[in-house]
Amino acid sequence: MERKLKLIWDFRGPAASKTAEHHEIHLKEYIISEKLSINITGYQDINDMHSIAFMIVTDSEMKVTRDALKPHRGQLYEE
Repeated sequence: MERKLKLIWDFRGPAASKTAEHHEIHLKEYIISEKLSINITGYQDINDMHSIAFMIVTDSEMKVTRDALKPHRGQLYEE
């Protein structure tokens, strides 16, 4: 089984939560347009000035997705 990676975009400032929520919409659109094998996305408020949007990709899809969407960071995803 291929490992899964969590690609993360950080947003900071008073509008961080709304920006992360909106960014997730674009991540979902990308998953559909590129026919990616996993459709897990989300956003999370870290605190009132820092939020993240994320998507889960397989190892084989990571490089193409990373180069196209330029996430700020990534980590191994474990369910």
